[in-house]
Amino acid sequence: MPLRFLTAGESHGPVELVIVEGLPAGLPLDADDINPDLARRQGLNATGKPYPGASPRMKLERDEARVLSGVMAGMTIGAPVAIQVDNNDHDKWKGKAVAPMTIPRPGHADLTGALKYGHRDLRMSLERASARETTARVAAGATARKLLGAFGVRVGSYVTQIGTVRADLSGLPLDARLTAAGESEVQCPDPESSAAMVVHIQEAMRGRDTLGGVFEVVALGVPPGLGSHVHWDRRLTGRLAQAMLSIHAMKGVEIGDAFENAGRPGTQVQDAIYKDPAGTLTRNTNRSGGLEGGITTGEPIVLRVAMKPIATTLTPIDSVDLVSGEPRPIEYERSDFCPVPRAGVIGEAMACLVLADALIEKLGGDSLAEMLQRFEALRRARLSDFDLDNTPTVFWP
Repeated sequence: MPLRFLTAGESHGPVELVIVEGLPAGLPLDADDINPDLARRQGLNATGKPYPGASPRMKLERDEARVLSGVMAGMTIGAPVAIQVDNNDHDKWKGKAVAPMTIPRPGHADLTGALKYGHRDLRMSLERASARETTARVAAGATARKLLGAFGVRVGSYVTQIGTVRADLSGLPLDARLTAAGESEVQCPDPESSAAMVVHIQEAMRGRDTLGGVFEVVALGVPPGLGSHVHWDRRLTGRLAQAMLSIHAMKGVEIGDAFENAGRPGTQVQDAIYKDPAGTLTRNTNRSGGLEGGITTGEPIVLRVAMKPIATTLTPIDSVDLVSGEPRPIEYERSDFCPVPRAGVIGEAMACLVLADALIEKLGGDSLAEMLQRFEALRRARLSDFDLDNTPTVFWP
């Protein structure tokens, strides 16, 4: 069965809900596996304080998961897992008369959602289009992360750019980037760039503006052979890119060194294949970002994601009042000044869900024990048909 999930809930509704279907039985899982990622999505950095530029709402919410079904005695049972996260902000809005919203914000789903569903009050679009929905995605992603962890796969992220400040991380290994990011106020592994990003965010806040940026999602320990080249919708490149672009405000995805590769000759782009003395296939480079032909190579997966600035700004942007037809500036709705530092964990969640689905597709099995047996058998596989010198070639160490 494929791994799939369905979220429900509105920004100021009572709860955010998610149902995850397809997790194997026997996976240890409880709220403690989910809450750390929820805290990161809220914007709490390594010091336990909100990231610079986070929404004031983050001081109110204390997101905690409640696992409602699909888990007994701390183990998944093969049934759908339902998770609930309460919206503390709901109490401030419950029973309160709120004037209809009639001035759409450029860059948000206010107008497009109203045109799509025929809403006369733009809040009907705003409530579901809000990034508060990503709370449920992160909860779902945490369950997929737990499954991937059982197979030695680690997924993390870090910020490489906020506004005009770019970090040069070329000399820093991926695992070191993930470790250093957790020690940064803005999830940037380079201390000098991190400090400059904080200043840049503060400048934007004083200027009553917002900032976007770029973060990278990295998956380490992913086995080769996940995904497929035989149909367009089974290529893991497309599935991962779609997952990243489904996140609010994400406008671009790059896999590996895609844009730099576009300007290089082919001999400087492909990741040459070697065989070490132990018979293991190796690569000295990973310009492809861990994917060839829509299938994982066994190298780290590297996804670079571009996030636009948030649509709501304290400085008014021109719009039109849909009731009067007159030009009107947008009205401010509480939001982040710069959500980039807390967007990475959402990207991680979506990557975990796609990779876990691909792993289940590859291995099959209804229980974790069954999947682990099949994984071990696959890990020991040899490319015997290619043993021209009678030396076995190993898929991965």
